[in-house]
Amino acid sequence: MDNRTIIRFEHVFMEYDDGEVVLNDISFDIERGKFYTLLGPSGCGKTTILRLIAGFATPTKGTITLNNKVINQVPANERQVNTVFQDYALFPHLNVFENVAFGLRVKKVKPKLIEEKVREALRFVNLSGYEKREIREMSGGQRQRVAIARAIVNEPEVLLLDEPLSALDLKLRTEMQYELRELQRRLGITFIFVTHDQEEALAMSDEIFVLNKGVIQQSGTPIDIYDEPINRFVADFIGESNIVPAVMIEDYVVEVNGMRFDCVDAGFSAHEPVELVLRPEDLEITTVAQGKMKVRVDTQLFRGVHYEIVCYDEAGHEWLVHSTRKASVGEEIGLTFEPEAIHIMRFNETEEEFDKRLEAYEHEGAYVR
Repeated sequence: MDNRTIIRFEHVFMEYDDGEVVLNDISFDIERGKFYTLLGPSGCGKTTILRLIAGFATPTKGTITLNNKVINQVPANERQVNTVFQDYALFPHLNVFENVAFGLRVKKVKPKLIEEKVREALRFVNLSGYEKREIREMSGGQRQRVAIARAIVNEPEVLLLDEPLSALDLKLRTEMQYELRELQRRLGITFIFVTHDQEEALAMSDEIFVLNKGVIQQSGTPIDIYDEPINRFVADFIGESNIVPAVMIEDYVVEVNGMRFDCVDAGFSAHEPVELVLRPEDLEITTVAQGKMKVRVDTQLFRGVHYEIVCYDEAGHEWLVHSTRKASVGEEIGLTFEPEAIHIMRFNETEEEFDKRLEAYEHEGAYVR
């Protein structure tokens, strides 16, 4: 383990008494000073990972290390980790100052130092001057900032955030995304954020772990995850995707329903069945004569910044298009796209197989999928 790694999971399993496996052989590293997001649907295991790091649960098998020290049996109060819960868990009978100071008082820190630390923590979350405010008088966003101040006042090496934005309205939620990201940069500590919101994860993270059924399906930067999904689950869960059956004719040529398209993918067997992925924003509307494929418009909705158009090709495949150009229901239109917009996936490919192809790409200069 190098000095950049602060947390490591090695072959971690988590199983309940009734035999339900929540985490199935999870291994990953968390580096210092980065913003990580655990992303996935309800019940995928993301909150369980947070509980294991915090010390609220113990793995059935495997090893968890913090700063090169195995912490499987280390009590929660002895870990340099703090948690911001979904409901913030603030004390309603204490004012803002006392909520933030609570942990320091428990540790019997000297009163003068408590005052310095609390005021500094409140300054970090832009709540200077709110020290005497009652919690019931605070807005949702302000309460969240109080919860964060209470967590960071203890100077943790890792801050865990368990869906802290889920109770906020859309506008405030967006504002708090910016604030959290900026706070993490200013503090320079490791944030591990749990959410089921894909756009939130893409907007805030340095690295994302996509989980499903207790397994990490894919990890990488937001751009990696969005542009190069490893399998159907990731492609479908992260944003919106058109995923259709296809056949690789040869390197850099794929066929869909008899139509052949240039792409940037190689390394498949000739005539191997695959899945083709095209994001809705990568499809451009044009005339039938100019398009790479002909489709008929089925429905159209105006989404403010673009039209959301559902159309079907002659084989019955559905295509979702995001376009600033309006179309008419029932109209035949052409769709065009760049070869780089096409992403080819093998069926049920493992993460290990994907890593091998990525390594081949780095050495050979061709994205060998």
